[in-house]
Amino acid sequence: MAKWGQGDPRWIVEEREDGTNVNNWHWTERDATVWSKGKLRELLVGIAMENEAGRCEISELKQVEGTVKESGAKHKGLIEIPSLSEENDVDDTEVNVSKKKGDGDILKDLMKTTGTAKVREALGEYLKALKTEFTAGMILPTRAVTTQELTVERTLAENSLQVQASPVALGVRIPTVALHLTELFDTTVEQLYSIFTVKDLVQKFSKSPAVLEAEKGGKFQMFDGNITGEYVELLTNRKIIMKWRCRNWPEEHYATVALNFVPAPGQTELQLDCKGVPVCKEENTKFCWQKQHFEEIKGLLQLTTQNA
Repeated sequence: MAKWGQGDPRWIVEEREDGTNVNNWHWTERDATVWSKGKLRELLVGIAMENEAGRCEISELKQVEGTVKESGAKHKGLIEIPSLSEENDVDDTEVNVSKKKGDGDILKDLMKTTGTAKVREALGEYLKALKTEFTAGMILPTRAVTTQELTVERTLAENSLQVQASPVALGVRIPTVALHLTELFDTTVEQLYSIFTVKDLVQKFSKSPAVLEAEKGGKFQMFDGNITGEYVELLTNRKIIMKWRCRNWPEEHYATVALNFVPAPGQTELQLDCKGVPVCKEENTKFCWQKQHFEEIKGLLQLTTQNA
């Protein structure tokens, strides 16, 4: 396996203008929905417009409130943003304004003019933040992937803001490799399995504090937080499947690790399959498993035998 950047033809996608997903590239996905709701609320709520006729303010994501200066009458209206895309000029974004029954056309006109301009300005700030603030810590490993489709549609219904931001891949294409390692341990299947699932034993071989919830969906943290993840499946004394990552990997990117415990005469063979390792972290990941896990576990087993 060639190192990243050495021109291995298997990674020819590095030179493709369209960034086509070949050779089993891996997408890291992040759902922008929750973040988008908070960011839009931060940017839109509180926007105010005023002229000689009246004053309007976006009081909630779902509505605008206004007051007519001459009469003091108060009115409420709605805003709808049918679609918003970073592919189009934000100044072309459609902003629809409607009001509830009653007078208040002068306030509606105020929103359509001054209000629309301010809303579009806020939406422009949102799109900038989507590509910078939201993606902070995520790595763009190729030259080809420099512009990304960040189409996020919003519909402001009468009673709620529906931010429809599907879990799109925000420009993070990570070339990955799969590792397969086997190691023999002079111990029983039961004991080796427990070393990966019992907190005290994990702390002994890792020589550091650990957090361990050895159950399906349980979290774990090892080596002072440098290794974190989640147990996906545990078949007692047979198999463990985990979501697994190193701290210095791209944010929210996990490999899938499967540990198979195979009994052998007087020993146990551990078969490790690790899929989704970033190419640039291949050697570090091998070192982590071979040196920091396997060798340290063997040392712990020897010490246990000597003290028995």
